Amino acid sequence: MDRIPNYIDSLTTWVGKAFAWCIVILTFSTLYEVVVRYAFNDPTTWAFDMSVQMYGALFMMTGAYALGQGAHVRGDVVYRLLPLRVQASIDLTLYILFLIPGMLALIFYGYGFAEDSWFYREVSWNSPARIQIYFFKTLIPIAGFLVLLQGIAEIIRCIHCIKHGAWPVRLHDVEETDAILMREQMELREQEEFHKARAEK
Repeated sequence: MDRIPNYIDSLTTWVGKAFAWCIVILTFSTLYEVVVRYAFNDPTTWAFDMSVQMYGALFMMTGAYALGQGAHVRGDVVYRLLPLRVQASIDLTLYILFLIPGMLALIFYGYGFAEDSWFYREVSWNSPARIQIYFFKTLIPIAGFLVLLQGIAEIIRCIHCIKHGAWPVRLHDVEETDAILMREQMELREQEEFHKARAEK
């Protein structure tokens, strides 16, 4: 049962990490534009389109990875206080009612946008560079498909939690810095208490 979610996790993690490099390209292209614009008074014609496409690709193609890592913003003030089975039931309901229909719509309409864009060999009208954007629009249905796949993995995990009362173990990838620091502080405190109790004996 865990093999399917773990396989999907590994796929969306690989895609997310690959497209995370867009931020590096975005940073250097913006830096280049600022330098040539203000130091040499020779602005580029492509920097705006480059930044839009890199940011858009980063945003779309890392969405599934963020879902798998639980990194999307959520109002969990009450949610985290609920029993695990209730949490899983809420998540399952929301995935079925909102995520799956939303991603199916994104795939369907995104495919239409991409198909039209390829047919006309669409270019950007926002700058004189007239950069081709049909490659970029192709990412819309692909991103929807990846988020849908990750949603299926999360649904499987919800069903597991409802049945067994515990969330299945995920593949370890990255942790937020505050989570790492909190865990290290807890471990340090436990060691101090252990040594203190040992010294008192």
